[in-house]
Amino acid sequence: MQTKLKSFEFKLSPQWLIGITLTYLALILLIPILAIFYEAFHQGVLVFFKSIQARAFIQAVKLTVIIALISVPLNTIFGLCAAWVLARKQFWGRTLFLSVIDLPFSISPVVAGLMIVLLYGQNGWLGSLFEQANIKILFALPGMVIATLFVTLPFVAREVIPVLEEMGSDQEESACTLGASDWQIFWRVTLPNIRWGLLYGILLTNARAMGEFGAVSVVSGSILGKTATLPIFVEQEHMNYATESAFAAAVVLALLACVTLVLKEILERNTHSA
Repeated sequence: MQTKLKSFEFKLSPQWLIGITLTYLALILLIPILAIFYEAFHQGVLVFFKSIQARAFIQAVKLTVIIALISVPLNTIFGLCAAWVLARKQFWGRTLFLSVIDLPFSISPVVAGLMIVLLYGQNGWLGSLFEQANIKILFALPGMVIATLFVTLPFVAREVIPVLEEMGSDQEESACTLGASDWQIFWRVTLPNIRWGLLYGILLTNARAMGEFGAVSVVSGSILGKTATLPIFVEQEHMNYATESAFAAAVVLALLACVTLVLKEILERNTHSA
């Protein structure tokens, strides 16, 4: 019996667990990333820079940045409002409201894109109204922004709610008693206490906005040079056998992910030390 126990402990030793973990990470994450960088640079740095100077690539980057610049501030404002209401107020339907905010976590992005098509399409519930007003939603910037807003909806709220709950309302109530206005309470009391959680939520929102593929691809039409964001550009170039261009764009996205991870680590440390 003791021999069996020793054998079992050996199999579950830290060295085995670390080896299994590192092997799994190498196969799933590290080797694919190295392959992307190899394919992007194995023909030389000049080929890489030539690929990222192409008109379609620049247009994809511009479109990705524009969508992020629109969706991130909007969801930041919504996330702050929703977080304050959920953390400070008790009301009927609070749990349902919180569940609705979490819907983008559980719904496939492709399904989200399909919902937008059914709602704003030519034969959709609201499609005819926008068509009469000569407003194009699908296969244009508005539809892509709506899809991005949907998939990035929960991040700010979900990061700010725990910070507000941990902070409590004593400081805000004291400021109110001393005669501070709502805006003064927000800017001088609430915001300084939640700043790191808020920045963390904004960072995650921006990363998802720039990297979203599924929902945006459904509503955009994926037209290179017009409605193709950077992730869509990677897919389209790969399908067109323009591998150098596709891997160059993939490297840009990978570098963006690395920057996001570094900033995420910095913000997490500040959040825990605050």
